[in-house]
Amino acid sequence: MQTLAQLETHLRHRLALPLPGAAAQWRFAPTPARKGWRPDDRPVTARQAAALILLYPGEHGPSFPLTVRHEDLPHHPGQISLPGGGLDPGEDPIAGALREAHEEIGIHPRDVRIIGALSSLWVIVSNFLVHPYIAVADARPEFRAHPREVAALIEAPVKAFTDSARIRQQERIRDGLAVRYPYFDVEGHHVWGATAMMLGEFSEILTDR
Repeated sequence: MQTLAQLETHLRHRLALPLPGAAAQWRFAPTPARKGWRPDDRPVTARQAAALILLYPGEHGPSFPLTVRHEDLPHHPGQISLPGGGLDPGEDPIAGALREAHEEIGIHPRDVRIIGALSSLWVIVSNFLVHPYIAVADARPEFRAHPREVAALIEAPVKAFTDSARIRQQERIRDGLAVRYPYFDVEGHHVWGATAMMLGEFSEILTDR
């Protein structure tokens, strides 16, 4: 198992190289995909958003937080997500990712350092163009979940995303049509949809030497 320092060194090197991009994201896209959608599209009408993969020393090795969204939220209710959300007008995506992480789970920007970005992802359902960033905290944060946004917090070990046995499939009905969704099984939690697509690219660079 890699230490957090070793993982940071690897990721800094790998993020400086060309990213897997849409090819990795497609592996976790629903089948059939929505008509006219591609993960690497950049519609001019899309709202800008940012998300954060915050690595820290966890009980089971390097880990990062995922949130279970409240059922009454307007976008993706009840789903498992990375901390993140829509950007304010004119807001820098990195600043937005850190602001959202602070608002949702109490992460203070001064306690983390950004080490790089993954490929952006267009989420057609909410029309967000999401910019995911990877950051590191040297100590486990004192998480404080926002009571109206976060129903639960999951501390996901990085090793769960390097184990191909945790990649599975489930079927859901969408608009009367049976759709297959790949997902990561993280301690019984199903991580699917846009979050899985972003973490699919993350998992690929974790194991790319």
